[in-house]
Amino acid sequence: MGRVGSALDNAAAESFHSVLKVEYIHRHTFATRTEAWLKTATWVADFCNTKRRHSAAGGKPPAEFERIIQEARARTDQEGRAA
Repeated sequence: MGRVGSALDNAAAESFHSVLKVEYIHRHTFATRTEAWLKTATWVADFCNTKRRHSAAGGKPPAEFERIIQEARARTDQEGRAA
């Protein structure tokens, strides 16, 4: 998140937290804060980043979107060196 008053950064963070609460936290019961933290972190790393599709990423999961961007950058760098 950026500075106070940065609407775009705040909107992205608010959207993520809303999805996290609606799709995961409110559907589960946790015995301790530690269990809640671990299971939430696992959900974000294993599901949200690798399988859940995001509209901001063209309907792709963030991990796949990042891989595509990195491959495109690598091709651009190789083409620039070849020229």
